[in-house]
Amino acid sequence: MAREKKSRARKLSRKTVARRAAATAEARVACWEDDPGDPKSQPPLAPIAVDAPSQSAPPLPFKISGKAPAPSGYALGTPEFRYYAAAAALARTASFWGSLVSSGTHWQVGKVLPVELDSGVDLNAFYTRGGFGDAPGLHFFHDSVGGRTYFSADSPDVACHEMGHAVLDAVQPELFDAQTIEAPAFHESFGDMSAILSALQVPSFRQEVLTLTGGALNRASRLSRLAEQLGAAIRVGHPDAVDTDCLRNACNSFFYRDPQTLPPSAPASQLSSEPHSFSRLFTGGFLDALAGIVKLQGSPTPDTLQQASIDIARLLLGGIATAPVVPDYFSQIAANMLQFGETAPFNGKYRDVLKSAFVRRGVLSLASATTLGLGGPQPLPVAAVGARSPQRASGAPMIAIPAAQYGLKSSHLMVQAAAAPRQLAVSGASLQLGPLESRGSQSAAESYTEDLFQRGHVQVDSHAHKETGLLHPYAFKTHAIVEEARGLVLRRITFDCGLHQAFDRSSG
Repeated sequence: MAREKKSRARKLSRKTVARRAAATAEARVACWEDDPGDPKSQPPLAPIAVDAPSQSAPPLPFKISGKAPAPSGYALGTPEFRYYAAAAALARTASFWGSLVSSGTHWQVGKVLPVELDSGVDLNAFYTRGGFGDAPGLHFFHDSVGGRTYFSADSPDVACHEMGHAVLDAVQPELFDAQTIEAPAFHESFGDMSAILSALQVPSFRQEVLTLTGGALNRASRLSRLAEQLGAAIRVGHPDAVDTDCLRNACNSFFYRDPQTLPPSAPASQLSSEPHSFSRLFTGGFLDALAGIVKLQGSPTPDTLQQASIDIARLLLGGIATAPVVPDYFSQIAANMLQFGETAPFNGKYRDVLKSAFVRRGVLSLASATTLGLGGPQPLPVAAVGARSPQRASGAPMIAIPAAQYGLKSSHLMVQAAAAPRQLAVSGASLQLGPLESRGSQSAAESYTEDLFQRGHVQVDSHAHKETGLLHPYAFKTHAIVEEARGLVLRRITFDCGLHQAFDRSSG
């Protein structure tokens, strides 16, 4: 009898194991490693299988709208596959940054970040705090080009980029409305850096990157090429609007220029003051720094590559935590990354790598790089990274700029100034000799506002003068004029991925 009971227990145990194994298999989903790539590429990329992603992990939970499909390896092109492709990508970004920011970090839109995978017809995706007709959170779209329908949420590069905006908004909310070119440009760069770092959390992709680059990460590869699929869609009608092999390539040769001297738009081969275009400068320096950190690890392996991604992310967050929001924000971020890198656990290990990357890009002038480390304020400890300082929590000052030149029914327009106190006397490199002179917050605000109106990105509504107003009815709006107690105020509506730039929208 005892032997019979033991036999039955073993059978039950085997059945339980089989049932659990089956449940585990069903909990695997199909998704992409990174961007699915140009549809014309041969051979086409194949999806991978991962555990069904969690959307509720603290401190950065998100929720895709609608009912989740049962976890399974769905076929390409199905709504279920797109759901888990986006969910897996977003979970990578949320998990990666969530493990590095302070415990007090939270979304600006609430406890949970809402995600809408298909908000309508457009070749676009964006992050918004809400209002102005849009629900808060991440919005993705679909559109047909050349007989093929493209879903922006299908691309991990795009999904991770947009969540990057939300992460940076949680860490440094003052950048959202800061009226200076380098603030939104850094937001776009952070989105691209998030896409790169998120992809490096996939073991098979890390091995692929090492195979493709031989460990030299700042070579052109699947890692550096961002949003190849949607870049291909844009090139159908506007071949010079994006890079030749993707939307934006982090492997580039751009050197710092005062953005106030640049045109508001330009072909992808040139630098302009448009935030997506200008962002490539910092992203390129970041990729160079990441490549240098990988080399310092010795013979590169998938594990050392992952550790390098974590180290540079910590340095980046350390720079953001202490960098003041000023017009020349790029140089402040770079300098504060260097300062933060002098503290434990890095203790100056990456000093030369960071200096080299940012000096060669002109983000830091030679004079700035050689004076760093000779005293000055102490960086925040690692535990404080991502926490909001009292100065940031109080909000940035507002300044008035002339409004008549924008065709508004007011003598002045109030905007948020990038006028935080400077702690480090650093700047970018001049194209002639020595460092650039630091720009004032007033001129920076006027320059960026003029760019926004020239590109038609400001929703003016009834505040525009009947005869002289500038409406730009078919341009995508990132900002809006609102009437407050202090008068007309310029407020940001959204950070968007910029895919719409080559296309007119069907309505204003």
